[in-house]
Amino acid sequence: MSEQDYYKTLGIERGASQAEIKKAYRRLAMKYHPDRNQGEDDASDRFKEINEAYEVLGDEQKRAAYDRFGHAGVNRGGAGPGAGGFGGFGGVDPSDIFGDIFGDIFGMGGGARRARRGADLKYTLGVTLEQIARGEEVTIEVPRHTPCEHCGGSGAKPGSKPQTCRTCGGQGQVRMQQGFFTLQQACPDCRGRGEIITEHCPECHGSGVERTISKLKVRIPAGVDDGTAIRLSGQGETAGSGGIAGDLYVEIRIKPHSIFHREGAHLVCELPISFATAALGGEVEIPTLEGEGRLKVPAGTQSGKRMRVRGKGLPLQGGSRGDLFCLVRVETPVNLTEEQKALIIDLDAKLRADGKRHKPAEHEGWASKVKNFFEQLAG
Repeated sequence: MSEQDYYKTLGIERGASQAEIKKAYRRLAMKYHPDRNQGEDDASDRFKEINEAYEVLGDEQKRAAYDRFGHAGVNRGGAGPGAGGFGGFGGVDPSDIFGDIFGDIFGMGGGARRARRGADLKYTLGVTLEQIARGEEVTIEVPRHTPCEHCGGSGAKPGSKPQTCRTCGGQGQVRMQQGFFTLQQACPDCRGRGEIITEHCPECHGSGVERTISKLKVRIPAGVDDGTAIRLSGQGETAGSGGIAGDLYVEIRIKPHSIFHREGAHLVCELPISFATAALGGEVEIPTLEGEGRLKVPAGTQSGKRMRVRGKGLPLQGGSRGDLFCLVRVETPVNLTEEQKALIIDLDAKLRADGKRHKPAEHEGWASKVKNFFEQLAG
């Protein structure tokens, strides 16, 4: 390979630091790597030049000789830099460079071990419509693993300290050669912790965690929907010493109500009224989530009519509320005395005598449909 200015090859100044040299090499090696430029001879030649330059400048002794004597200072061995190894690496350790390169790509590099994270937990919270209407804070009890109080979550016997893992040097990860590439995996000796516990805590037996019942406060948002999950950050399972706790997801489930059922922000209830109230009208007592209410029933109200009471439903965003719908059920008198029966018979006779005057519109429509049905059967 022709003599080249190694600094120009890597695109750096002569006074560049070792970190700058390594950074420049990593960027260019990724750009011109043969696997990314298959069939391009120019890229392959450029890749060899980059490797040759880094083999010299990445070694402080070779760099000093190159700065003082030029190529003559680094080619005394006869073969010259770049003469051996796959792709012209020579004395450069591929795992040192490409372990960092692919670590950046796949998130495995950087030297520092990644903090372990505890598992997320789910808790189902049953709430009433009254609680949803008010929007209140409740206390729940959640069984979970928390840091051991005896050892402070270290897993080590009080008075002792975990020791740095000799296998991974405290990084929690070890490099594994897979042919040309170098991958990282959790250290088999410390299992990714970076530390070895020689004297285990007698309470948690070295796990650093214990099973407890945690009392936590949860704010129920006013008007919250059934099935909504509320996240409590860091209230899930602990990951032990040096780890990050998971999250707790509280799933809201609305309990069945004895009077109301929900339709979005609206509430619906049945309203039984007497025959007399339905016929003559009047004011009746109705239930609401805030207590007793009153509703005016128009004369001639039919069974099945839905009557709206505005603002007596569940809260909405912006401070407004849904409505309450009362479904009218006209009650038919039972256990009548002979006198009462006679009065009803007399009333019915007088109503029939007046013809259609006292029949609701629904009855006329229904009677017309029945008449047409019988005519079709006869024809």
